Amino acid sequence: MTAATDRSQRWNRLLELLADTGRLSVEEAAERLGVSPATIRRDFTALADQQLATRTHGGIVATSVAYELPARYRGGDAAKQRVAEHAASLVLPTEVVGLNGGTTTTAVARALAGRPDLATAELTIVTNALNIAGEMVLRPHLRTICIGGQARRESYELHGPLAERAMAELRLDTLILGVNAITAEGGAQGRHLDESGINAEMVRRAERVIAVATADKLEKTALARICPIEDIDILVMDTAAAPEAVNAIREAGVRVELV
Repeated sequence: MTAATDRSQRWNRLLELLADTGRLSVEEAAERLGVSPATIRRDFTALADQQLATRTHGGIVATSVAYELPARYRGGDAAKQRVAEHAASLVLPTEVVGLNGGTTTTAVARALAGRPDLATAELTIVTNALNIAGEMVLRPHLRTICIGGQARRESYELHGPLAERAMAELRLDTLILGVNAITAEGGAQGRHLDESGINAEMVRRAERVIAVATADKLEKTALARICPIEDIDILVMDTAAAPEAVNAIREAGVRVELV
């Protein structure tokens, strides 16, 4: 693990703790993360510089409603975090990057925001997810574009004709695509028709599509197809993935990276 990746993961963990408590002290954070108080002080200063927290004497306090989200958007298991960190590492500093909604793409967005090499880059984030836009807009080094539309409260995704019209006027260098299911035969799939529709438009507007999923998505099917498997360039998935299913996707021409 690189120092940059370790720092990014540490910042994400601090933000999760801050979301739960609203306030963190240096001593508490150092104990919870198993690092030195000096490291935590530097982390707190960096988070304050990015307007993600407010520095106080001996700690930080939450300053953004972006962290008052349902618990399913705050954290993630180790496999999901590995997938997110790896997918984020594939993004180039000057790209226009699309992100649809979901827990894995939310983790990717946070990993992108935590990459130190992007602090002086010209990365643009395009998303139809309100929670991702709410977090990314606080990062002064990122340009954030949120696609309009009707909001679905369960996933924070914007969808509908307005979202599709807006997306039709944009282009993406890379789309980070979260899915509810993925197979060689069924391609990338989503649970909801409207969300799958805007996700399909994002695929059409992207030069490169990177699907991100944990291994359990290989064992599922969903209502709506987002795109055929041939439209996906790279699939990033954890190493628990079933070899037979992975091989079938590779045989379809998709580069599969297991992390």
